[in-house]
Amino acid sequence: MKALVLAGGKGTRLRPLTHTMPKQLVPVANEPILGYVFHHIQDAGIKEVGVVVSPETGNDVRRFLGRGSRWQMRITYIPQQQPLGLAHAVKIARPFLGNSPFVMYLGDNLLAQGIKEFMEEFHSTTLDALIFLKEVDNPQAFGVAVLNKKGQIIKLVEKPKDPPSNLALVGVYFFSASIHEAIDRISPSARGELEITDAIQELMRSGGSVSGQILDDWWLDTGKKDDFLAANTVVLDDYIKRDVQGKVDIKSKVSGRVQIEKTARIVNSSLRGPVVIGKRCKIVNSFIGPYTTIGHGTRIINSAIEHSVILDKCYIENIARLDDSLIGREARVIHYDKNHSRALRLLIGDNNVVEV
Repeated sequence: MKALVLAGGKGTRLRPLTHTMPKQLVPVANEPILGYVFHHIQDAGIKEVGVVVSPETGNDVRRFLGRGSRWQMRITYIPQQQPLGLAHAVKIARPFLGNSPFVMYLGDNLLAQGIKEFMEEFHSTTLDALIFLKEVDNPQAFGVAVLNKKGQIIKLVEKPKDPPSNLALVGVYFFSASIHEAIDRISPSARGELEITDAIQELMRSGGSVSGQILDDWWLDTGKKDDFLAANTVVLDDYIKRDVQGKVDIKSKVSGRVQIEKTARIVNSSLRGPVVIGKRCKIVNSFIGPYTTIGHGTRIINSAIEHSVILDKCYIENIARLDDSLIGREARVIHYDKNHSRALRLLIGDNNVVEV
């Protein structure tokens, strides 16, 4: 079994943040989403991984993943010059995949339980494809599946304007080598892309065995700011335990599941978990509320923050309330009147300055 991870694309829905970093490397609980994906692949015991990268962000992905030694695996990079669809990514990866069965994992998606159990299920059957489905509120944004009364897949539709169901295809797929021949038989869609839904539909039409698994647990697609903040919330809920290693003075209060890195300093502040505070952070006269991640080297002075992700080396001062926000690296958010009461909700990219 091999793995194919898609780490290309332009991340337009997370701009301006993704003008300067790949969406797959935006951190959740101070770990890039792509890191969680690779931990899941490692846990499944897969040793050979192909990573599809784009010209715009490929170097950043390479710097983060390296050759794969962190996860005891070997990585092969596969350039995709243009985002021409998921099936196109499989098509250009065929020299790497050969005749091996494989799991395709979108690098900005995450499954709660990982993929190990599903891989074992796939191995124990003669399936040509095992796909995952999840009920969603906005099925028009996804590929969707139509099931018959027996729960069998009878049709797949890519991003329909009038969705025939609310069962979205999750960004993880298991395939046998038969998928390659199905891809060879399809044509680009009206969007000009080779759709993986069309390829799976063709696989079914030609007699391939395709099964769907409806997920009960969470699935995260971190394409937009609100999705990303939801991912941060879920990961903090499921993964973070209380671990206070940094320096906390006697005037500060830390309650709940709060993780503070060893080199962080908390001064006259209140932290209420789940919260992650990164390395070399300094929190002074501030409140850090639930579901907040503070990146490495960030300084927060006289401010209150909840349900937000603040990336590395930011500076935030005199902000009465910052909620539901995603703040890029080395950004500055400042109010010059520390007695003000204005609340903010922001999405800003790296190196930006907001003065209010």
